[in-house]
Amino acid sequence: MVEHIVKIIRTEQVTHDVRRFQFERPEGYSFIPGQATDVSINTPDFRNEKRPFTFTGLINNAYLEFTIKIYPSHKGGTNELGKLDPGDELIIRDPWGAISFKGRGVFIAGGAGVTPFISILRDLQTKNEVAGNTLIFANKTKADIILENEFKKMAGLEFINILSEEQAEGYYHGRISEDFLKRNISDSSQKFYVCGPPPMISAVKKQLASLGVVKNSIVLEL
Repeated sequence: MVEHIVKIIRTEQVTHDVRRFQFERPEGYSFIPGQATDVSINTPDFRNEKRPFTFTGLINNAYLEFTIKIYPSHKGGTNELGKLDPGDELIIRDPWGAISFKGRGVFIAGGAGVTPFISILRDLQTKNEVAGNTLIFANKTKADIILENEFKKMAGLEFINILSEEQAEGYYHGRISEDFLKRNISDSSQKFYVCGPPPMISAVKKQLASLGVVKNSIVLEL
């Protein structure tokens, strides 16, 4: 697998624990919206410590972009990413991933699991094809919602938020359940894109099956 050493161009805080990294794009490097790559920090201590991160920028941008949740309690590469500045270097490899846009549908995300959908929805927005899609986004609190304002501004996107640890007007409270999905999904024949913590994915797959969604209509990372 080819390795590319790239310099960080800019960083930006997105939420209290999520950071955006924009960095150099190697010549000829391309990806499909929804794909990820294995990343490491180009230092002696961390260059062999690979972590998968999803591209969140547009496919035609001159730079590449990740939107990454930083875990200070995890003593490793992800925590070290939060300390990087423009000019620091990353190592990226070939893009991979099974999540890509396969037709109008419902995107169901838990926390940082929304990242594959960022690039997909941004790509659809540039084509004026967001309308008819739904994003169901589960988080603990309002402060945890990644790119909330951007999703709200996407014309035609039905954006539904559910919070497990905070009650707020205009937001569902609790966890994604079969009853919750039944109330918010009118068409079980469309595509369903699911990404989040493994327990959530397992539960949502069962809930969708109970609602009559066939296995081939569910798109998730293999």
